[in-house]
Amino acid sequence: MSITAERKTALIKEYAHKEGDTGSPEVQVAILTERINNLTGHFKTHAKDNHSRRGLLKMVSQRRSLLDYVKKGDEARYRTLIEKLGIRR
Repeated sequence: MSITAERKTALIKEYAHKEGDTGSPEVQVAILTERINNLTGHFKTHAKDNHSRRGLLKMVSQRRSLLDYVKKGDEARYRTLIEKLGIRR
């Protein structure tokens, strides 16, 4: 259900603004999106796993807050991010 360290470093390299950037909203949204996609697949086989579903809802909410923050600061940056990640909105 969680992402591997290699996948996480690949996401950080892809979405980072500069070397060592792990805290920018783009990186955080990319990591959350990967975790959300993994959990969504988990629920296809484990439909009654309500404990993990609560965590999923918290992650979706956190990602929404980060996306709202990016949108408030720079609309173009927001558009490119959701297009790159394939998030609908």
